[in-house]
Amino acid sequence: MSPAEEEKSLPLPERWPRASKFALSACAAAVAELVTFPLDLTKTRLQVQGEAAVHRNGAATGQAVPYRGMLRTAAGIVREEGLGKLWQGATPAVYRHIVYSGVRMVAYEHLRDSVLGRSEDESFPFWKAVVGGMSAGAIGQFFASPTDLVKVQMQMEGKRKLEGKPLRFRGVHHAFMKILSEGGIRGLWAGWVPNVQRAALVNMGDLTTYDSVKHFLLLNTPLVDNSVTHSIASCCSGLVAAVLGTPADVVKTRIMNQPRDKQGRGLLYKSSMDCLIQTVQGEGFMSLYKGFIPTWMRMAPWSLVFWLTYEQIRRICGVNSF
Repeated sequence: MSPAEEEKSLPLPERWPRASKFALSACAAAVAELVTFPLDLTKTRLQVQGEAAVHRNGAATGQAVPYRGMLRTAAGIVREEGLGKLWQGATPAVYRHIVYSGVRMVAYEHLRDSVLGRSEDESFPFWKAVVGGMSAGAIGQFFASPTDLVKVQMQMEGKRKLEGKPLRFRGVHHAFMKILSEGGIRGLWAGWVPNVQRAALVNMGDLTTYDSVKHFLLLNTPLVDNSVTHSIASCCSGLVAAVLGTPADVVKTRIMNQPRDKQGRGLLYKSSMDCLIQTVQGEGFMSLYKGFIPTWMRMAPWSLVFWLTYEQIRRICGVNSF
């Protein structure tokens, strides 16, 4: 058998390992995103309520929406906008995770196995896991930033309607085209700096914690590489990711949701640092943790669903465990 014929006879994951891992992680992320999306919508609404810069610039018009906490926000969305609105913006969110999760997972494994390298005992030192997790998250989020921008802006359409403001978009395609026509290519990457910063922190919590906790349990406890180990590691990763990522997520959401001029420049914030300073000065430090509870309540089940699904899909398809 010639080398070409031998290569064709190999299973697909062995012929195209990175493409296969990209597809598998994208599938697992899509499942996790659809299951937990209502909590993401609630979190986004919480992060922009009481926005000090809006009131200072006179941008708050119409009826004030009486949302306060997570449960009242979610109940208000269902009561005033309908149950289906809890999934408003889900389509670009799934698009975003296909790109984001696919790229970050492939990038992390490549960094771990080929660039940074494991130790002689096959363990992955914690500092290398931190570098790999942050780098993989930043790379994945940069490529996925346009879809994240569309997701955030579509999530706010229901709130605009309640405030008596005109809706901006008819759908995902219209949102992409309108943002592109008004701000150009640069407009599609509005807010990418805090977005990438957030992703680096979140993945330092998610990828680094999951990988480190999982392999610590396998090396130092009687646990084996099964769903129990995956569940414990994913619960730890969700909590750490929420703690590290929420402040940057608040800044990212506000920058992406702010009105813009014809050149695509923000009217409320000059930069992510300006948004951070205005938010802390106008609303206090703890405003950076607005939406923390739904963020954590979403990240914990998101991590659980994603990692369990991802590990099982890899096993079914003949790919080695993460």
